[in-house]
Amino acid sequence: MQAHIVGREKEISALLGCYGSSESEFVAIYGRRRVGKTYLVKELFSHELTFLAEGILEEGHATQLQNFNDELANHGGVQPPAKDWLAAFNNLARLIEASPAEGKKVVFLDEVSSMCTANSGFLAALAHFWNRWASPRRDVLLIVCGSATSWIVKNIVGDKGGLHNRITRSILLQPFTLRECEDFYQRHNIRYTRYQIVEAYMVFGGIPYYMRLMRPQFSLQQNVDALYFEDGAPLRDEYEHLFRSLFTDAGRHVRIVEALATNGKGLMRKEIARQTGLPNSGRLTELLQELIQCGFVREYLYFGQRKRDRLYQLIDPFSIFHLRFAAKQRAYTSDYWLHFSTTPAHGAWSGFAFERVCLWHVPQIKHALGISGVHTEVSAWRSRSADPGAQIDLVIDRADSVINLCEAKYASGAYGIDKTESQRLREKRGAFMAETGTRKLAHITMITTFGLKRNAYAGEILFQLTLDDLFG
Repeated sequence: MQAHIVGREKEISALLGCYGSSESEFVAIYGRRRVGKTYLVKELFSHELTFLAEGILEEGHATQLQNFNDELANHGGVQPPAKDWLAAFNNLARLIEASPAEGKKVVFLDEVSSMCTANSGFLAALAHFWNRWASPRRDVLLIVCGSATSWIVKNIVGDKGGLHNRITRSILLQPFTLRECEDFYQRHNIRYTRYQIVEAYMVFGGIPYYMRLMRPQFSLQQNVDALYFEDGAPLRDEYEHLFRSLFTDAGRHVRIVEALATNGKGLMRKEIARQTGLPNSGRLTELLQELIQCGFVREYLYFGQRKRDRLYQLIDPFSIFHLRFAAKQRAYTSDYWLHFSTTPAHGAWSGFAFERVCLWHVPQIKHALGISGVHTEVSAWRSRSADPGAQIDLVIDRADSVINLCEAKYASGAYGIDKTESQRLREKRGAFMAETGTRKLAHITMITTFGLKRNAYAGEILFQLTLDDLFG
């Protein structure tokens, strides 16, 4: 098997475990567009695939079935073309029976939601194929994959019909971490510093496809211009395609995302309903959960609040970037980002964006604090009395009676805490202790790019992390 895959250790281990098991396995892999689902399966099982078929986006039943029949013929099937899905899966069974491959026969159905057109009988035929034929054989690894995350979760993973409890493994493929991004860039001969990798993450997130488009001979600023701002840039229309590929009826998801983009701290359900015009109902819950599953939104509480007061915050870097700079696409072409990166406005944007990067890397922050094995609860906090403007985006409440109040600061050099800043931090910590009534020991925890400048005030900060810790 291939060893050219960056990261994905847990997912690879899970898939290889399924491949080596003594039973037939049914695996569902889902995740957002461009995150690397298809690449993972094709690379890992490049020499073991007995059959591969891919659904065709926005095509009808006849085209989907014809494509499946064509793939059966391409893989050595000799049966006449099937006229329905039940016959098509019977033909697939005959192909697998004739396979000379030793060990598991790997069957990969990619973009499976596109195959399942209205009233086509696809799901029933797939369930029949698995339940009556593949599962009893013990030598089939069936992998279904798709970007339409909500469809996969509802119709495959959480199906209440013929596929109920038939999935033996589900894998939600998440964007790369910073460490995986660093490995990816090195593999592709893109020589960025960690500081530049963090800024790239602020723009593109950890999406392998976006990163793969970067040109090694370009600076980061030139790559951002080339990929997003230039006329004909490959990611110029990506935002519009992104949600349509993930959700069957994407308009409501987009309305929620764009409402959340108006408030960086997040909105409560009733506020989302008011801004979007969507009913505050169970369907709104489903829409929010689908956005959470795809990594666009996080659900959180302010420290000490009740669960019904939970907030929803947009955290997807690319969506935030697009909604902040989409208007600039129309006003500028070739060198907008190159110039913007030298302005004070860039500093304000990057400070906010760095906070979002930290939210994506809470496990790495916990590891750097030495508390990976300690139970924690992650929340935020906002003062409502002593200092209404005080806000802490990341509160790590630990089972060892310590609370880390995390402050993220993005700077091109060491960050300096002066007398005024030191007093502000002390007051913020004091307000937190007084308003929450916690008996735990709360510590301001600074997460900076290059550490704190050495002075008397820096010594007051017991917990100091840098961007290197985010790569852990």
